[in-house]
Amino acid sequence: MTGRIIAVAQQKGGSGKTTLAAHMAVAWAQMGHRVATMDIDPQGSLSRWFAVREAQMGNESGLVHCQLAGWRVQKEVENLAAQHDIVLIDSPPHTQTEARLALRAADLALIPLQPSPMDMWATQPILDLAQDEQTPALLVLNRMPPRGALAEAAVAELPKLGVPIARTRLGNRIAYAAALVSGRSVTETGGSRRASEEISALAEEVLKHIIRLERKTSSTMRRKSA
Repeated sequence: MTGRIIAVAQQKGGSGKTTLAAHMAVAWAQMGHRVATMDIDPQGSLSRWFAVREAQMGNESGLVHCQLAGWRVQKEVENLAAQHDIVLIDSPPHTQTEARLALRAADLALIPLQPSPMDMWATQPILDLAQDEQTPALLVLNRMPPRGALAEAAVAELPKLGVPIARTRLGNRIAYAAALVSGRSVTETGGSRRASEEISALAEEVLKHIIRLERKTSSTMRRKSA
């Protein structure tokens, strides 16, 4: 059985895309899954984080990582999926060819979204691209303030996008960025219990969401063949 492929995608810069990818990768590895990460973002932030992690932990990093772009993306994703339970792709922050290839290969597009009207509007192009590639998407509310009328008003508008929204919300916590400095995740540093709980809960929720999608697809195929 090939591994599940998840593309973390968002057109708008500053959405926390790479931060989400790093923390989720470690959380899934800690759950016992064989995890590979792929960085196709020209900025290479996930690769720099992994380099720090590898320098600190060596072979105990718990992840396999590669960085590439262009026509090799599809083939490399397939190779990694044949050897791992989860392949997590950090895609470019624009609707470039690489972003399209990532979504085409993915079983799920994981889309971080900050709770503001501007972020919601800027998310539509990546949702359109996922729809073009027939890839289901899941929105993840990121950098949620503890309270605020503007944030809640933006959240109330999200159903208009017509895409499922993860129940788990990630708070606006400095611990997420602080952990990455040392090549770690919040689930490893112990710096913030709340941040660790959020990431662990989201990791479990995303996998359950994929399983539901797989069951739905299987059920549809059985009905069509009956």
